[in-house]
Amino acid sequence: MFSPRRFAHFLVLASLLFLAACGGGRTAGKSSVALKSIDDRFSVKVGDRTVQMQLAADPAEMEKGLMYRQAMGQDEGMLFIYGAPQSMNFWMKNTDLPLDIGYFDGKGELKEIYPMYPHDERSVSSHGQNLQYALEMNQGWFKQAGIRPGARIDLAAVAEGLTARGIKPAGVGPR
Repeated sequence: MFSPRRFAHFLVLASLLFLAACGGGRTAGKSSVALKSIDDRFSVKVGDRTVQMQLAADPAEMEKGLMYRQAMGQDEGMLFIYGAPQSMNFWMKNTDLPLDIGYFDGKGELKEIYPMYPHDERSVSSHGQNLQYALEMNQGWFKQAGIRPGARIDLAAVAEGLTARGIKPAGVGPR
């Protein structure tokens, strides 16, 4: 049986262990940093333009994409990140914004650009089979920004963004 004093010490120790296990304590002058989420934006260059990108990396985020979004800033977009090269198919179910989609290969080179129209559920398929990233931007952005096939996306910045989200960026980054 615990004495009241020993019980109080036990509670303090248990609380400290709980905080340490949850990452809630401070150690050696370091503070815990909250992980970023799909709602956060990361500065990533595409060609010579910096885009504020949301990074969609898990199936639920990719499925929702930009559905229900009512507005998006001029240099904002969403990057869909796949674990391996493949062909791409996107559609605009429940998406109110007219968009362009750019398909990039595993080295970050832009290969194809297509317009997409609000609520159009027809698939916008890639011609290429070796694509790993898809970037959705406001319709007309690629043309207005002078971004054409051959432009590159900064995969090192994408990898940093994924790390900030607590996602291991395996297969992402310069090769």
